[in-house]
Amino acid sequence: MTPRRPAAPGTPPAPGRVLTVRSADGARLHVEVHGPGGDPHAPAVVLVHGWTCSTAFWAAQIRALAADHRVIAYDQRGHGRSPAHPACGTGALADDLEAVLEATLAPGERAVIAGHSMGGMTVMAAADRPALRARAAAVLLCSTGSSRLAASARVLPLREGRARTWLTRRILLSRARLGPVTPLSLRVLKYGITGPGSAPHVVETCARIVHACPGAVRHAWARVLDRLELDDAVRRLTAPTEVLVGAADRLTPPAHARALAAALPDCRGVTELPGIGHMTPVEAPEQVTGRIRALAAAHLPAGVPMSAVHAEESA
Repeated sequence: MTPRRPAAPGTPPAPGRVLTVRSADGARLHVEVHGPGGDPHAPAVVLVHGWTCSTAFWAAQIRALAADHRVIAYDQRGHGRSPAHPACGTGALADDLEAVLEATLAPGERAVIAGHSMGGMTVMAAADRPALRARAAAVLLCSTGSSRLAASARVLPLREGRARTWLTRRILLSRARLGPVTPLSLRVLKYGITGPGSAPHVVETCARIVHACPGAVRHAWARVLDRLELDDAVRRLTAPTEVLVGAADRLTPPAHARALAAALPDCRGVTELPGIGHMTPVEAPEQVTGRIRALAAAHLPAGVPMSAVHAEESA
């Protein structure tokens, strides 16, 4: 019997609800809610994607978790179905996450928040925000870092130093249109963003998601990442937090994960996945989903509406 090919990781199920959320500066965000529609007991999970990606990046996690969790995913401004906006910066990312949390969670409700790459940076940027402090029961940071991204990246096979950093910045800040996915672009992306053993359909899924991001949006947010400085914010992220990284990650190598773990006030562990690159939710869907599910089980009491839990804690 021919083995069944895995479901395409970039094909999420149809959401139960779609809404447009306005951020503090008026930016419009495409938000999807998946899972048990009318179940107030279903634990909530919020998924925040990274640079050049979209809600499609979390397809595997949405499919797996939506059976018994309320899964909230949104397109970062300029990505996916969220229109571009002139304001780009970590403050805007924090504003957007706050707006999504307030629009989708019931009064007093908390959620597990998982952020990948720039999505993890979004959570760090919001560390001081009242909505995050009140709403985040636990956090999963996937394949992310808080500073010095270009200097530490290993997307070029060169010795660490000024020359490699300069060339890396030129690549990441390029305004060039990526165009259609081709065999050459698949080879380049596989080397740069996925692990060496990634299956062809995994690389193709990542490529199609990344290539769909408009060049102007990619450049605008690359400039934000180039000057990223969130080291102090990490130290203010007080929610119980796990860190996960691919051991073969060239964009945010494991050194970033270790630095985050050392700085976080309540780090619950660091996991390095052998052979996995930067695109952990697509490359290692079961492991990422498992960590989210475990955090929800540990920090979101089952069978009790989160608003009731909040009321009890405040009494």
